[in-house]
Amino acid sequence: MADFYQNGIITTLHNLADRPVEDLEAELVGFSKARPMGLLLPSLYSELEGEAMPRILDHLTQVPYLEQIVIGLDQATEDQYRDALKFFSRLPQPHRVLWNDGPRLKAIDEELRQMDLAPRELGKGRNVWYCMGYLLAADRVESIALHDCDVLTYDRSLLARLIYPVANPNFNYEFCKGFYARVANGKINGRVSRLLVTPLLRALKKTQGDMEYLNYMDSFRYPLAGEFSFRRDVLNDLRIPSDWGLEIGVLSEMHRNYANNRLCQVDIADNYDHKHQKLSADDASAGLSRMSIDISKALFRKLATRGVVFSSESFRTLKASYYRVALDFVETYHNDAVMNGLEYDLHGEERAVELFAENIMKAGEAFLDRPMERPFIPSWSRVSSAMPTVRDRLLQAVEEDTAEYAPS
Repeated sequence: MADFYQNGIITTLHNLADRPVEDLEAELVGFSKARPMGLLLPSLYSELEGEAMPRILDHLTQVPYLEQIVIGLDQATEDQYRDALKFFSRLPQPHRVLWNDGPRLKAIDEELRQMDLAPRELGKGRNVWYCMGYLLAADRVESIALHDCDVLTYDRSLLARLIYPVANPNFNYEFCKGFYARVANGKINGRVSRLLVTPLLRALKKTQGDMEYLNYMDSFRYPLAGEFSFRRDVLNDLRIPSDWGLEIGVLSEMHRNYANNRLCQVDIADNYDHKHQKLSADDASAGLSRMSIDISKALFRKLATRGVVFSSESFRTLKASYYRVALDFVETYHNDAVMNGLEYDLHGEERAVELFAENIMKAGEAFLDRPMERPFIPSWSRVSSAMPTVRDRLLQAVEEDTAEYAPS
């Protein structure tokens, strides 16, 4: 159970009473009359064959307040798309599966690419972006939740708590970030958030001085959580990265577009576990190594837009400051784990810090070497301006895919 403490400058909504999910859902059913609700699920086909997604689907079939579910399906052949349509067919809510690798959606992507408006990288960011475009085109929901499809401990209360702040018409929140304790199987998880993001933000405060943006980012209890919710009008002007910087990019965009009192974070689970990425210390293009570089670049880009000037010397200073702060955090987490009887790999944690310190320098070098790099996918308002028919065509492509490939 959480306490009531408000940390930082973003409102935190706690789990103070373990309210029954049925109670929350009854309220959400009432809210749905004023604010119809939807769910966005970015998924790899491989996740349909895993342990988590069938459990998630079991819970979603019991959710009474959703008007629409949109699934973005990546890395799927035609046969796998057919399997996915069958897999999701037991959902009682209206739903659609976007076959991102299908010829119809790829044709739209190619046209946008020729106009220099398409996502430049494959991955979760691209998947989420096309699903957001579809939700705008369908125009059926006002409040939308997004969560990952690899949550091994999923319970439908997670979704209810996640969407509640943007669904309640008496609240004024435009965006809500989920958070939870990353403790499972007797150990503390969430290495990138614990050992990279928070220490890096603290090191940036030391080297760049106190900045409202850094205080804002440091207010989020779990900034890399893949669970958030938002009002539909957020989608038009949202520019998101297509790489592992997605979550940092979304938080940065919300800071750019909205006042802090329109944003919040909510405790959505006492127990949360999902698939874990490898550290990939020998391969900067994979695993947590790639993730740490993309996240660092996302922060550097955002700070540059706010007038921060970086150089090779400033990145060396930042690396040294980060390293000291991160090692202090390692000691803190070690003591916390010992007191709670949890397993803690001190050597592995310090090894991760060493890798992340190296990758901060790699991210800095990449940032300086490619000053003209465009990090964000264009907003849907810009895309619609350049191609006014794009939303109708996206709707039509998904409907035609469904009609052609759905099981009879």
